[in-house]
Amino acid sequence: MLEKLFKLKENNTNVKTEVIAGITTFMTMAYILAVNPNILSAAGMDRGAVFTATAAASFLGTLFMSLFANYPFALAPGMGLNAYFAYTVVLQMGYSWQVALAAVFIEGIIFILLSLCNVREAIFNAIPLSLKHAVSVGIGLFIAFIGLQNAKIVLANGSTLVGLFSVESFQSLNDGAGSFNDVGITVLLAVIGTLITAILVVKKVKGNILWGILITWLLGIVCQLCGLYVPNAEIGMYSLLPDFSGGISVPSIAPIFAKFSFSGVPVLQMIVIVFAFLFVDMFDTLGTLIGVSTKAGMLDKDGKLPHIKGALLADACATTAGAVMGTSTVTTFVESASGVAEGGRTGLTSAVTAILFALSLLLSPIFLAIPSFATAPALIIVGFYMLSNVGSIDFSDAGEGIPAFICIAAMPMFYSISEGIAMGVISYVVINVLSGKAKEKKISVVMYVLCALFILKYLFI
Repeated sequence: MLEKLFKLKENNTNVKTEVIAGITTFMTMAYILAVNPNILSAAGMDRGAVFTATAAASFLGTLFMSLFANYPFALAPGMGLNAYFAYTVVLQMGYSWQVALAAVFIEGIIFILLSLCNVREAIFNAIPLSLKHAVSVGIGLFIAFIGLQNAKIVLANGSTLVGLFSVESFQSLNDGAGSFNDVGITVLLAVIGTLITAILVVKKVKGNILWGILITWLLGIVCQLCGLYVPNAEIGMYSLLPDFSGGISVPSIAPIFAKFSFSGVPVLQMIVIVFAFLFVDMFDTLGTLIGVSTKAGMLDKDGKLPHIKGALLADACATTAGAVMGTSTVTTFVESASGVAEGGRTGLTSAVTAILFALSLLLSPIFLAIPSFATAPALIIVGFYMLSNVGSIDFSDAGEGIPAFICIAAMPMFYSISEGIAMGVISYVVINVLSGKAKEKKISVVMYVLCALFILKYLFI
């Protein structure tokens, strides 16, 4: 039945590989179950309800991807989009979270229409192959940077913007809080975990990324039991041991379910809010699909992704369903690359991930105990995997190489997949048009339209 449903042989994979890939993807995404409720609760939403909504929306969205497109991509409330929801729309602009949810719901409906009308598919197909490879490489650097930040290996630095961790620099950023026995030991564990994961990769151990996460977490538990690691909630360093003291229960979703409001928002302002959600979600999703599918070898000879309509429709339906449940925009997660790196090639991978999101509702103490320093090595190694696509970019052709470089550099520097795509598209069109290479490059009408829209975005938004 699984063979018939997911076409495993056709995609050169098997059940064991897909299951391991699905578990790996979930393990690298599990942090969203803790992070999303914390962010949205800042907007006044019930934290327990948001946890339930996050898990349920991730389950539905990832299952949609499995059934609609048969791809190994997982979905969850997007990082960045949840911050825009809470800190910009609610706290900065002063609107209620009910209004923000309404904007996300409208965005989802628009996405469904755009996906059915092939608009998003046309955008995907219009992006040159060199930029698609660049997106994959840029996402790799972006993922690795997120991993380094999550592990606190990289910290903010006044003079150089970012710098290597030290207890002193961490304390300066946290009002003197922090020591070797809380944040310091976790940085060391993340470094050790990265080396362990790298060794497992070199030795071609099956499930190396997943084993890296589990071993790093286990080492942390040992350190806690030995007293080397001391939890410090003040700086976000919590116990690494699962806490079942509250029993097993699923928080009610009722406080936030379908709580939409359109009151007190001028129509023009609502359009701006919806467009912001729409823009970031569209190009984050396209970027993730391009990057991960390129790395997985899923693109055809023309650089197109077969069955992309199903993938985009799954994303759009997930956003709409997530808004009804009470969470910010649900989008295709870049951490899907970890499962692809483990060999995941079909919807069975995403089905396994979806099931684990459903189970997380009952086993939340276990999944919430996985620390960010344990998943950081996985993100760093996945960054290495995705960086290998840089060899497919023709840097001898400056018209291809320079826009690709700009795209790659922009993603980690601007901390945004969508900004990297925007910079890549603008530079590709402008450089090749002004150098008289437009006809040779066969730049499509869609690319010109995208270039104009991106420029207008930077000028007026």
